[in-house]
Amino acid sequence: MRLLGNWITNGTEHPFYVRKVLTVTKKITRAEAKVCGLGQFVFYVNGKKIEDHVLDPGWTAYDKLIEYVSFDLTDAFKVGENVLGAEVGNGWFIKDDLDYTFGFPSFMPPNPNPYKAYGKALVFAMKLDIDYADGSHETICADDTFKTAKHPTIRSNVYGSEFFDASLVQEGWSEAGFDDIAWEQAQILAEEEEPTGRLLEQFQPAIKVIKDYPAEYMHHANGRAIYTFHQNISGMLSFRAKGKKGDTIRFYPAEKLGEDKDVDQVAKNWVTVDTVITYVVGKDDTWENFRQKFAYFAGMYMAVEMPETCQIENMVGHAITSAWKEAGTFCCDDDRYNKIYDMIERTVEANMVSVHTDCPTIERFAWQETNHLMGAAIMFMKDGKKLWEKFLLDMRVGQHTEEDYFFDFAGNKFKPGQGLVPSQCPCYIPNVLPVPGMGSFYDIIPWGSALILGARWHYLFYGDQKVIEDNYEAGLKYLDHLKTKMTEEGFIRHGLGDWGNPEEQLARENVETAFLYADARTLAEFARVLGETEDQADLEKFAEEVKANYNDRLLAQGPDGRWAYFSLEEKNKTGAFVTTQTCEALPLYWGMVPEDKKGDVVDVFKETLKEKGSFAAGEIGLPYIIQTAREEGLNDVIAEFILKPDHPSYYAFVLDGMTTLGEYWEKNPRSHAHDMMGHIQEWFFNGIGGIQIKAPGFKKVSIQPYMPESVNHFVVTHDTPYGTIRVEGRRVDGTPEYEISVPDDIEIE
Repeated sequence: MRLLGNWITNGTEHPFYVRKVLTVTKKITRAEAKVCGLGQFVFYVNGKKIEDHVLDPGWTAYDKLIEYVSFDLTDAFKVGENVLGAEVGNGWFIKDDLDYTFGFPSFMPPNPNPYKAYGKALVFAMKLDIDYADGSHETICADDTFKTAKHPTIRSNVYGSEFFDASLVQEGWSEAGFDDIAWEQAQILAEEEEPTGRLLEQFQPAIKVIKDYPAEYMHHANGRAIYTFHQNISGMLSFRAKGKKGDTIRFYPAEKLGEDKDVDQVAKNWVTVDTVITYVVGKDDTWENFRQKFAYFAGMYMAVEMPETCQIENMVGHAITSAWKEAGTFCCDDDRYNKIYDMIERTVEANMVSVHTDCPTIERFAWQETNHLMGAAIMFMKDGKKLWEKFLLDMRVGQHTEEDYFFDFAGNKFKPGQGLVPSQCPCYIPNVLPVPGMGSFYDIIPWGSALILGARWHYLFYGDQKVIEDNYEAGLKYLDHLKTKMTEEGFIRHGLGDWGNPEEQLARENVETAFLYADARTLAEFARVLGETEDQADLEKFAEEVKANYNDRLLAQGPDGRWAYFSLEEKNKTGAFVTTQTCEALPLYWGMVPEDKKGDVVDVFKETLKEKGSFAAGEIGLPYIIQTAREEGLNDVIAEFILKPDHPSYYAFVLDGMTTLGEYWEKNPRSHAHDMMGHIQEWFFNGIGGIQIKAPGFKKVSIQPYMPESVNHFVVTHDTPYGTIRVEGRRVDGTPEYEISVPDDIEIE
């Protein structure tokens, strides 16, 4: 028997109910169900939802990998008639273009490789194994004895829109005694129509509701009632409604309000995220309950548009995340730092939904660069062990073979290349062709390098060698792909450089080639751990060649005679010797700078910070700038920069009234919930807390706390594999004093 048995369906692309009556005549000692509904499902026994999960299963490339969920049902059944039930909705399996759905902006060429559905209809599979007290065993799989019906969620959109017709609600549908005579017999999919992905038990933390945010009425604008949740969230909406049958109530979520005090769904200068949750009243003058099942909205505000005959109450935004397990804490007596920390933590939570999304509003894509750039920042505060194993698996699944192809603008097939790791994994809408004047958005080394550098952070935090074993060969293949992209001058430069740089100082050759070195050096370390001595020697040799060429071509004496790294991109455009914070920080961080020139480079780096008076970097350079500044004793500068009242500054977002981090350093950024710039979170732990990893898994640490000038008391904790490290600092008579607690099994350097 196949792992989940049959796949069944109601034959449509729209949500449906599934129901099966099961008669139990003997005592059960064990019952376990393996369940999957694509794209999303909710599972019930005898009218009770099983577990506190939402949006099962995790998002994957369904043609290659499908997750199922195991449920312990031992105590769920009773002697007599029982009912298995499920609700199945769209998700990414068959994307419904109801209301808002992502489309590339007009400045990009039309995409010849659009989204493709993974099947012709939504599907469900289940295998239930029951052990009885008398020693007998029974296996029940989904088949044509199951029955289906149309769901009241007529349409479900992965970007948060749902259309719900309450007249279709069937009370008691998942309970015994329900009359299902009008329900249809489930259809068993033919084998050639079944989903093709390899089945794997969902192992990453399930998505859960972490906090409920009751909506508070604010005012009316443009004939709509405006509510606030007081927190920007990824959330599932619930409410009670009453009206006349057929009345339509519409809910419009948004991250911000416009000048007219109505919700503003326009993502700055880019697109309108016109998500709407539509509710059709089912009965006259009767309170009805609604809760989203298959999608989530994003925002802090909700506009409600309804007839005068309608009422609503108890509207709640249920904030969801996969990152619900804390691994660290930070607090201090200067609330500005606390607000920055909380703002970034809420942003991370809003973007963790089995994949690490770039934002919950516009794209919901699993861009990969944050999975190493934000690796330490997130792992210090959240348990990322299984989440990163999922992210890395998605990357291995998405890695290209020699046979993989797409289409160019002329409709011709082209092959991106064996070993390539796409910038998004899973990638549902591949934008594989470089955008004229901007570079590739698909084959980008700081994104694909998450396969290697994300595994590095996992190993450093959790000390589990298996992450190296799982990703080593794929990392080698990716490095081989990168070698085919090297220019005659020995550089990588086809991607996006320092993406998000406020001054457009992208410095592609400098940035992307530094990651080539980092990848090779990290793989050499992986080879050492695995005992692959020949690989180690080859990788070290290649890394040294990259470094030598980098220094020969990019390290030069400036007009003042000091050695520094200049931006080759700027030199090619203007002929000028331009240094940037990122250009200096990357080679300093990765140990690429010749020892006899390091003093000059450090001085120039410090000067670039002083000259700008802020962090002048995009998301690629920023973590290396912050950490290099910390390493060079510039904690005071970091503290000054992050508390500035004007952008670029973290505290400026707080002063702007934002509760999650913006995408770019500006007021009213395109997205109000992007964690890609949240790297300062790492500094709260290894700068203020001073907790620095010196051996994988925190087997050895260095503790070097720092007390910011405006702080008199702080507490930082982090849960390591050996126990909790706790650092508390107090200012006593003007002098910082620290109390440090480290588990016995951890060596302090």
